[in-house]
Amino acid sequence: MRCGAILLALLLGGCAQPPGAGGGGGIVSTNPCVDSVLVRILPPARIAGISHYSQDPSATSIPLAVARRFRGIAGTAEEVIALHPDLVIASTYTPPATQAAYARAGLKTLLLGIPDSIAESKAQVTQIADAVGAPAGGARINADIDRAVARWSRKDEPSPSALLYISGDLATGGSTLLNEMMTHVGFRNAAATYGLTHTGTLSAETIVTQPPAIVIAPERASRGTALRRRLLPTTPQAVFPRVLINCGGPTIPPALERLAAIRAGL
Repeated sequence: MRCGAILLALLLGGCAQPPGAGGGGGIVSTNPCVDSVLVRILPPARIAGISHYSQDPSATSIPLAVARRFRGIAGTAEEVIALHPDLVIASTYTPPATQAAYARAGLKTLLLGIPDSIAESKAQVTQIADAVGAPAGGARINADIDRAVARWSRKDEPSPSALLYISGDLATGGSTLLNEMMTHVGFRNAAATYGLTHTGTLSAETIVTQPPAIVIAPERASRGTALRRRLLPTTPQAVFPRVLINCGGPTIPPALERLAAIRAGL
């Protein structure tokens, strides 16, 4: 990502103590998509912990070298409460028992869902930035998103059909952020052709009789990729890195750029 090198330089040249060390306070995030916003709008010393998913190559949306400078949080109530954070930002999928434990401990919490559109993603960035007292940082991220949408949107016809796999045989359907980004760069999501209205499993055998114009997937080499190449030898296949799939927010500009490059290659 564009700011990855800047973030890395800032963090590697940071404080003698790792972020989150000390006597409590700061922001704890157990949501990897929130992490990708926080590391761009807050000084490292204000981030007491980030989701352990951000330190997993298959789940992160930030450079691993950046993520590993922070304390990783598995999300248990005990470890979060022990940090005495000023604010916990978590997912709406956080277990009720964990939410109740946060409440008993008197922790201020913000629960966020999964945005299904660019507009919802921008609104969530603003919500995060306002909650941590960094509205200007949120505005910068959203301005980057607006510029990317304006730059990479393509309205010419026809729109070739594309099938975007998230992982293995799991393909993205309609009413998702990825679907909207595909549409913006000039693709038509082929998922509906096979009766897939929401994100779900779609095997190579299902699409072989009516293949899309292109198959997009995060893996260069996997069982699903190999099978699709064998069953669809004349269908182009492109790589869309997993790091661009996991979240919205600051990931939207590079995701649009990559999808636009794939579209331009057809």
